[in-house]
Amino acid sequence: MGAVEVSYCVVNTAGWALLERCLDAIAAERAGVPFATEVLVLDNATTDGSAEAARAHRAGAEVIALDERRGKAANDSALLERASGRFGLLLNEDSELRPGATAALHAALAARPRAAAAGARLLRPDGTPQPSAFRFPTVRAAALGAVGLARRNVQGTGDAVREVDWAHSAALLVRREAGAGVGWLDPDFFVYSDEVDFCKRLRDAGWTILYVPAAEAVHHEQLATGAASERRIVEFSRNRDRYVRKHHGSLAARAVRWLTAAAYAERALAALVLPGHDPGRYWRHVVATLRPERGEGIAEAAAAFNARRRLARGRGAGN
Repeated sequence: MGAVEVSYCVVNTAGWALLERCLDAIAAERAGVPFATEVLVLDNATTDGSAEAARAHRAGAEVIALDERRGKAANDSALLERASGRFGLLLNEDSELRPGATAALHAALAARPRAAAAGARLLRPDGTPQPSAFRFPTVRAAALGAVGLARRNVQGTGDAVREVDWAHSAALLVRREAGAGVGWLDPDFFVYSDEVDFCKRLRDAGWTILYVPAAEAVHHEQLATGAASERRIVEFSRNRDRYVRKHHGSLAARAVRWLTAAAYAERALAALVLPGHDPGRYWRHVVATLRPERGEGIAEAAAAFNARRRLARGRGAGN
């Protein structure tokens, strides 16, 4: 079929239970497109045999298995650099492409030479839409959230291809020429806001970002509880703050922190009377938003995981 046109680029951290569904969907997609494709899976130091199972899967993946866990931005960049396709389709292990998603994303980028990336419409496992394209985080966007108008920041609406500020990287087709031109994703964003920063730099370089509702992907986000939930909140808050400071300065970051904290505080108060809502969780967002430099996030959990693996290897070598 000639040169590779699309490289499927999957980062796997959560494990085989999710990755298998992702690869099943990729195998079906590969059989239905009229151009050459390849599959790359970066196994982010999982311990459940995912790497071996991925190598044996009918999707035909090349597997890059890491000994230590790294952040999503660094891993997505490594896959895009390793890929040989004109386009790289970034996927999480919990992303399950629906039939025709690859073709729809590819057609959107192929028809628009100045479009750098195209995001799919994300669906929850029950089939309901999940917001997947947004305005950039700014003081104005945070102010809308503080007065109950956060939905105005959601750009992933309608049934036509449209330009947006940024699209979720759970299913994002990237023109590799454009990604290389801005230096790929910034590894300072361990996870969360990494694709926001990437899309911002692409747009600043004169490219556009698309939302393609005809391309659908089920996003099997797992509900985190306990310490994992706390780490996600910390990581999410710190990287939103990192993004705003990087692109808009410290004063804007301070304003965004206070406005965003106000929005979460309002939700915490409402959750006191609304069934099925956890006011404590919203309040933890308030605290993490106001003090993003505090707490342990996903990056610290990965560092602790790596330290345990090094210790285990050291003990093994000493036997």
